[in-house]
Amino acid sequence: MAERLNLNRVPMPKQPPDVRRRNFNEVALGYTEEQAVEEASRCLGCPKKPCVSGCPVGIDIPAFIEAIRERKFDEALRIIKEKNSLPGICGRVCPQETQCEKECTLAKKGAPIAIGRLERFCADWEMRTGRRIEVEKAKRTGKKVAVVGSGPAGLTASSDLALMGHDVTIFESLHAPGGVLIYGIPEFRLPKDIVRREVEYVKSLGVEVRLNFVVGKTATIDDLLKEYDAVFLGTGAGLPLFLNVPGENLSGIYSANEFLTRVNLMKAYLFPEYDTPIKVGRRVAVIGGGNVAMDASRCALRLGAEEVFVIYRRSRAEMPARAEEVENAEEEGIKFIFQATPVRFIGEDWVEAVECIEMELGEPDESGRRRPIPKPGSEFKMDIDTCIVALGTTPNPLIAQTTPGLETTRRGTVVVREDGKTVKERVWAGGDIVTGAATVISAMGAARIASRSIDRFLKGEPF
Repeated sequence: MAERLNLNRVPMPKQPPDVRRRNFNEVALGYTEEQAVEEASRCLGCPKKPCVSGCPVGIDIPAFIEAIRERKFDEALRIIKEKNSLPGICGRVCPQETQCEKECTLAKKGAPIAIGRLERFCADWEMRTGRRIEVEKAKRTGKKVAVVGSGPAGLTASSDLALMGHDVTIFESLHAPGGVLIYGIPEFRLPKDIVRREVEYVKSLGVEVRLNFVVGKTATIDDLLKEYDAVFLGTGAGLPLFLNVPGENLSGIYSANEFLTRVNLMKAYLFPEYDTPIKVGRRVAVIGGGNVAMDASRCALRLGAEEVFVIYRRSRAEMPARAEEVENAEEEGIKFIFQATPVRFIGEDWVEAVECIEMELGEPDESGRRRPIPKPGSEFKMDIDTCIVALGTTPNPLIAQTTPGLETTRRGTVVVREDGKTVKERVWAGGDIVTGAATVISAMGAARIASRSIDRFLKGEPF
């Protein structure tokens, strides 16, 4: 086997940093056919398929890679779509390096197969060629399922249940489907044409999408249960967390949720073509160290900020953001201030400065990362004129407040069994509404498990 090892991972072409920091076009440009075949040819085809164990939706990864190597791109995409209806999205935003690629045999040599990039290649090939790869669909059962939310969990549950033969209706509160994929992730990381195309694929399976429908106001879960045989909750976690420090209510301080929704869903980056103004100053501070913080900081830069600082309370090693996104941000000129956290914001009406305190790292906490501890007397001030708070999110309480019998935790997340079943009869849930803010692919994996349980219930089988 040693003779077959090829550790020359094919790099992904990207826009140069000095160019891309001035536009919202996609940064990563994707593989050519030759590059995809070259990368696929590095796969060892391991009989035990360790990479599959790292995929939350269980794609037969060696099989689709083998098809790419043989230039059977349609077959490769068919294999992917058997388990994943959103390959163009997952190939771009899922953290493969901590999932399937982490389990790749070649990861031990520091050069795992670029599984996510190959998945993206297949989806882009379908779009570029105008092909439509279909997956076999079961006969209609006549059973009806309501899916609340059209983010990654809702889209996955809907496509799975539709392929199982059930009639599915998605209820989405916003005016466009896609959930966090459409309002939270910037165009330069996930083009909205990709989201729209993959939503259209889900609709082509027979899924109906009803927009501007706020479950909990337009209708309750109990109202839906009168018309539908089962309900799946995939509403995500859209309620932002804040620092709760003095001055946080000053103008010029955004939650990352508001900031990114204005930029992405409401297209503030195309103002005045789209009538969504957004004020970004010269010196911007972004608080947090996850992918959302990277997205917000890179958007602020593209919207005209002269300097953007990411302030994170732990060290670089503890950052939850993808290494690739941190690298992209650094290349574009984002500056990082580690082991510090704000203690107050300063200003009259508009924020003028932030006072931070340095942190030292203690013993690991429940997250497995070292706990940040303030260093007395280490306060320092930074002049800023915009701040974006990206500390994470929790589920919106509306559904819990309007759904008797739905059990939630003190964090507002919905309590479910291993199969996604809630304590409320005929109601399942999955994704961020259960876990709190997590990854796209983990939400999809949870939705897949729940959809199988719903299918068993609808067929009268033990679930």
